[in-house]
Amino acid sequence: MATAPTAPTAATAALAAATLLLTDAEPETKGFLERHLPDDGFRLAGVGAPFDLVLAGDVAGVDRWVERAPVIVLGREEADTVDRIHAFRRGCDDYMVPPFDYQELVERIRAVLRRSARSLYDVVDAPPVRIDTRTRDARVHGRRVLLAQKEYELLLCLAREPERVFTKAELLRDIWDYRLDGRTRTLDSHISRVRRKLREAGGPFDLVENVWGVGYRLFPAPFGIEEEGAPR
Repeated sequence: MATAPTAPTAATAALAAATLLLTDAEPETKGFLERHLPDDGFRLAGVGAPFDLVLAGDVAGVDRWVERAPVIVLGREEADTVDRIHAFRRGCDDYMVPPFDYQELVERIRAVLRRSARSLYDVVDAPPVRIDTRTRDARVHGRRVLLAQKEYELLLCLAREPERVFTKAELLRDIWDYRLDGRTRTLDSHISRVRRKLREAGGPFDLVENVWGVGYRLFPAPFGIEEEGAPR
C-alpha cells in the first residue's frame, strides 16, 4: 500500500520554483515538458530571461550554457555510453535518454539544483584559495579563476575540507550523481583543468594533489608562502 506523500520542505519548494531554460529539444519532448513542468512549480525562461538550469536537447548545448548554469542533456534515443561520457567530459551535470520517466527527470532536476544551491551564502577559505559561493567567485591570492560548472563544484568540494583525501568514487557520486565506470577519465580530465586554471591564476604550485590509488585533495600551501603569494 502506497504511503501518502509528505509535505514539501521550504527548501524543496524553493527549488521547485526554479526557472528552467529548455533548448534544442525535439518538438515532441519540448511540447510535453512545456505542458508539464509548470505543473510541478517550475518556471520556463523566455528569450533573454535569467534561468537556474538548462535542459539541453543536444550536447552542443553543454558548451553554450555550462559557464552560466547547470546543464542536463536530454540526449537522442540512439545515444550510447560514449555519447554520455563525452557530454560529462564537456561539463554536463546529468544525462537522460528517451524514453525517460517524467517524474525521474523532475527529481534529477531537483537534485542538480540542490547541489548547485548548497551553502549559498558562505565563503570558503582554503588559502591560497578563496571561494564566495554567493557569486560563485573563486580566487587564488585574490586573482579570479574562471571555472566551468563542474570544475567549480569540484574545487568547492575539495576546498570545504582541505587536506582531506576524497576518493574518486566519492567525487563521481557527489558531483556527477552518476555511477560511472571506474575506468572513466571524466574526473581526471576535470581535475587536470582545475589544476591548470589554479596555476594560471597564480597558484605557487599544483594545488590539487593526486594521492595515488585513492583520489584527490586540495594540498595546503607550504609553510613560508604568504597569503599574497610572495615568498617570505
